[in-house]
Amino acid sequence: MLEPIDVGSGDGNFIQIVLRFQFKNSTFASYYQDMKKALLYFTLGTVLSFLINYLFYSSENIGLDLFYAIAFGFAWGVAYYLDTPDFTLPQKLGLSFMAMGLLVLIGTLVFTLELAIPSILKFSTVFVAYYLIASFRANKTLRK
Repeated sequence: MLEPIDVGSGDGNFIQIVLRFQFKNSTFASYYQDMKKALLYFTLGTVLSFLINYLFYSSENIGLDLFYAIAFGFAWGVAYYLDTPDFTLPQKLGLSFMAMGLLVLIGTLVFTLELAIPSILKFSTVFVAYYLIASFRANKTLRK
């Protein structure tokens, strides 16, 4: 897992040893790569949703638009992260409901419950759309 590499001596006083982590074959590596891509999906979904809402729909509350955009991006990120055979269907459903609960909690704390509800509608719509699109593929995933 760890491979020490001798890169020579610095001033002659000590030998510099660099430990290189090799995650290629570890279990952590796949989760780390999946998390990076899920964060990329989250970021792209949030930015695109916010720009579309900001440029094409005039809203008085930019903070609310940003919250809805975060819910949209969060849905894409979570859906991508859970799109693996490592999670069973009940786990996917449970984690998605926990994510929706988190959105409602944050939305209620920052805004009101009435303004937080559309965030879970956006989340669930994107989440279902992701898996609907995946269902048309032969391997039932959008990852490959």
